[in-house]
Amino acid sequence: MKLRPEEITSILKQQIEQYDVETSLAEVGTVLQLGDGIARVYGLENCFAMEMLEFEHGVTGLALNLEADNVGAALFGEWERIEEGQPVRRTGLLASVPVGDALVGRIVDPLGNPLDGAGPIASEERRPLEFKAPGVVQRKPVSEPLQTGLKAIDSMIPIGRGQRELIIGDRSTGKTAILVDTILNQRGQDVICIYVAVGQKASSVAQVYQRLKEAGAMDYTIIVSAPASEAAPIKWMAPFAGCAMGEHFLYSGRHALCMYDDLSKHADAYRQMSLLLRRPPGREAFPGDVFYLHSRLLERACKLNDDLGGGSLTALPVIETQAGDVSAYIPTNVISITDGQIFLESDLFYSGVRPAINVGISVSRVGGNAQTKAMKKVAGRLRLDLAQYRNLEAFAQFGSELDAVTQRTLARGERMVASLNQPQYAPWAFEEQVAALFAGIHGHLDDIPTAQVGRFQDELREHLRTEGTVYQQIREGLDLPDELAERLTAEIQRFKERFNVQEETGLVGASA
Repeated sequence: MKLRPEEITSILKQQIEQYDVETSLAEVGTVLQLGDGIARVYGLENCFAMEMLEFEHGVTGLALNLEADNVGAALFGEWERIEEGQPVRRTGLLASVPVGDALVGRIVDPLGNPLDGAGPIASEERRPLEFKAPGVVQRKPVSEPLQTGLKAIDSMIPIGRGQRELIIGDRSTGKTAILVDTILNQRGQDVICIYVAVGQKASSVAQVYQRLKEAGAMDYTIIVSAPASEAAPIKWMAPFAGCAMGEHFLYSGRHALCMYDDLSKHADAYRQMSLLLRRPPGREAFPGDVFYLHSRLLERACKLNDDLGGGSLTALPVIETQAGDVSAYIPTNVISITDGQIFLESDLFYSGVRPAINVGISVSRVGGNAQTKAMKKVAGRLRLDLAQYRNLEAFAQFGSELDAVTQRTLARGERMVASLNQPQYAPWAFEEQVAALFAGIHGHLDDIPTAQVGRFQDELREHLRTEGTVYQQIREGLDLPDELAERLTAEIQRFKERFNVQEETGLVGASA
C-alpha cells in the first residue's frame, strides 16, 4: 500500500479544522463576610439578580444585592457550616421551585423539599419564583363565584375566582379558620388549594394538615410551610413559591386558590433580610419597596381570558392587626392592593358572633359580579337589614321606650346574626345558604326565639334535604324564580308547624 502525502495532508487539515476543545468557564467567587443567613461574595462580576449560587456543604444562595464590589446573597440550608474564604459558584439559573400535580397532597418547604416524610416528589417541571403578572388584555373580568361555605361571606362579601380578598383582624379572631373552611368547601369544585404558612408555629401547621387530611381535603391541597423557627430568607420566599405553584394550574387552564397566612410576618421577614443586606430603612424600618413586595405577589392572581385557557388564581392574603388598627403601615398597603377585605373584630368574636365579621368595614369590590342570581335575591336585603340593626343596637342599650317598628328591626337583626353564625369546619352548600337566608329575610324566623334560631336552621336544612326537590332546582338553575320561592315558602311553613308543635311538647326540635 502506497501512502500519498497529499491525502495525509488533507486528512490532517480536516481534523485540525474540526478540532474542538470542550471548555467550561465557571465564574467562582469567594465568601467575604457571613452572618445571620446573609453572605457577602467577592468576584462574581457577571452575576444577575435572583440568580441561584452554589456554596459549599450543599448550601444554596440567592443573589439579592448587586453592589459595585460584592454580591449580597441570602442563604438556604445549613449556612452555619459556611466559612469566610470558601468558594462560591454561579449556576446561571433564576430562582425557581418545582410545580405540578406531584405536589398535591404534600407538605413542602419553599424550596420544594418534602416535609411530610412521604418520600421524594417526582416533579420535573419548575417555575420561577418571580414572574410578571398578566396584563389587562390577557385577563377577563371575575365572573365565577368561589364559594367559601360560610353564609356571612358568600352572601355579603362574595369572592370570585381570580379575585384578591384580604382577611384582616387581630390575633385569634378566626382568620385561619376561614381559610380552612374555604379549603374544605372546595371538594368537587375543581380547585387546587395552596396553603402557605409563613412564620406560624409548626404545631399549628400540623393541626391544619391533620384537619384537612381527616376531611379528605389534602387530595386537592398543597401546604407550603415556612415555620417561625426558619430563617428570614425562607419565610420571604414562601409566598412566592406558593404563588408559582398556583400559576402552574392557572396557565394550564385550571383553577387554583392561594392563601398566604400571613403577610404581616412575611413583611417582618423581608424587613429583617433587608436590614441585614444594609438596604436603607424607611417607615417603621421597613425597606422602601415593601409595598412593591406585596403588590407584585398579589397582582399575579387573576382570571385569564378564554384564549389563554380561562384559568384562574384566587388570592386570600391574611394580615394580623394590632388592637384592630387597620390604618397601620402594612395593613393599609395590602388593603390598597386587594379587591376588598373581610375584617374580623375581637369584640364580635368574644360576644359569640362566629365568623366575627364586621359588615360595616368589610367589602368585596368585584365578587358581586360573580354571585349567582339566587344569592343576589336573598342577600340584597340582608346587608341593609344588618346595617339598620347595628345602627339601632346602640340606641337600644339606653333602655328607653322603643316604637314597634324599631323593635321589629332589632328582633329581625338579632335573628339574622344568629342565622349567619356558623361553627368551624362545617361549610354550607350554596343552595342550603340560599334557603336559610330566604327564611330569615322573609320573616319566617321572627317568632322563633333567638337562642333557637341556629337549631331551627340546622333542622330546616335536614328537612329540605329529605323532602322535595327545592335544593336540587336552586343548585341546577342558580336562580330563585317566583314559583320556586313560593314552593320554598310552603316547605318552610310546613317545617315550622312541626318545629313549633314539638317545641311546645318539650321535645328537642322537629327531627327528634
